[in-house]
Amino acid sequence: MSEKKLIIVITAEQGYIRNQKTDEGFSAQNDILFGAITDTYIPLLNLFTKLSQENIPFKVGLVLSPVLCTLLSDEVVQEQYINYLDRRIALGDVELERNKDDPELLEQVRSCLSRLQKTRLDFTDHYKKNLVAAFKDFAQKDYVELIATAATYAYLPHFADLKEALNAQVDTGIRAQKNFFEESGDGFYLPYLGWANELESVIRSYNMNYTIVDTKALLFSKDCPPTGIFSPVRTNRSLVIFAKDNETPQDITDKESGFSTNGVYRNQNEDIGFSLEGAELENFLGSSKIRIQTGYKYTANDSEVYDAKKAREQVKKDALAFYNSKKSKLNKAESLMDGQDAILTCVIPAELLGQTWFEGIDWLEEVMRLVCNETNSEEKISLSLCRNNIEKQFSLPKITLYPCGESGSGYGEDLLDSSNSYMYRYVRTATERVIDLTERFPGETGLKARLLDTGAKEVLLAQSGAWPSMLHDQKLPNFAAESFKKYILSFTTVFDSLASNTVSTEWLTNIEREHSIFPWITYRVFSRKK
Repeated sequence: MSEKKLIIVITAEQGYIRNQKTDEGFSAQNDILFGAITDTYIPLLNLFTKLSQENIPFKVGLVLSPVLCTLLSDEVVQEQYINYLDRRIALGDVELERNKDDPELLEQVRSCLSRLQKTRLDFTDHYKKNLVAAFKDFAQKDYVELIATAATYAYLPHFADLKEALNAQVDTGIRAQKNFFEESGDGFYLPYLGWANELESVIRSYNMNYTIVDTKALLFSKDCPPTGIFSPVRTNRSLVIFAKDNETPQDITDKESGFSTNGVYRNQNEDIGFSLEGAELENFLGSSKIRIQTGYKYTANDSEVYDAKKAREQVKKDALAFYNSKKSKLNKAESLMDGQDAILTCVIPAELLGQTWFEGIDWLEEVMRLVCNETNSEEKISLSLCRNNIEKQFSLPKITLYPCGESGSGYGEDLLDSSNSYMYRYVRTATERVIDLTERFPGETGLKARLLDTGAKEVLLAQSGAWPSMLHDQKLPNFAAESFKKYILSFTTVFDSLASNTVSTEWLTNIEREHSIFPWITYRVFSRKK
């Protein structure tokens, strides 16, 4: 008997932002990661813990990028995060005093403060500061499928004609996955869902069995099967393809009809870090006067004081609407599947769950409970994982996918526009040069090998999609531009040092310490395959 399956895949990625200046009270750059830990990663782990303790058989796919895992495992970053929480907890005491005569706001302060205090306790005591290990534990219990992705979340179609660059991103990403989780898994997630036909042979050469593509990649192909996005297909090399649901995450984010925009939900942009006078935040800001999120947000999207009870009631309504929408889709698809399972794959960026949509984790919980608790056998859909739906890998219909992506309007143009296109010529030249260096220095050891390894690492970091994305979105654009420039200049130093046969060991040691990601990397990852 055929089944109706809902696959939920959550994607979490992060640019390599590692501020080692521990004497600073905070940095705007670190706030990107620390806000994600506070609002998404720890709440997500708490949700998994809660559901597993209640024996709710939830299933979810999870993409944790190698850069994100590196930062979450970094002891310096972990201590900085504790300091980040302590500063906000101390600010909460100040806020209690400031709002003592306003009962409504006082309740909001207490709620925010209590949440920060619990987050600190969860991070230090429950998860022992090791969130990566916690996610790994749920994967080992078969609740979570961890899906590998590219080393630095580069938009791979931009390097489609440089197979060595594709190999380097895929190889390093899979090796990082093994290092963090002891297995590479069956699937490879394409950053920004960017597909180019050149990726097929690369991904399959690393024994990856499936990937996920944007809806257009399947539906715009000349040989799209009658089952559309509701059944996996395969490429000529038998790479299994899941096409994502075209309505998600737009049903969450749409400015007019998206769940997250409802007026009763907490306004994530109204933070006291931006609304209070500077004097009121003097102790929190310290020597830096840069405004930053504090975690104390008191209003809803409709500008009223936030009402958690109303928000919770709306969460249940929106979860039911999402559930009914997907169930209806699967029911309609089932009648056209000719006995095959009807499968719907929903890809949700992690930042929507807690960061841009404060109630997002609660919504996800309600969705999972609705699916798992359905008792009507005719209406029932089930949560599933991609890896559990590839058993017919070598008998699925073959297609040639339409090259496209999810970013921008579907072709990654936001990662190569007037705000950031200058980056491409530099990273392109650096990539071509590092490939050439592997030919010129095929078997180096010692100091020269260290130099070459550093050069390969700097190129990978420069290829990251985070930098052009941050420029396009005007999210710390100066920092993104400077980070990219530093990686390019560091590689140029490596290139010039090899040309002159001289190297500053002090400079090399400092760069290795500052950019401590991928310590096991070898420059030969960029070598041409014979």
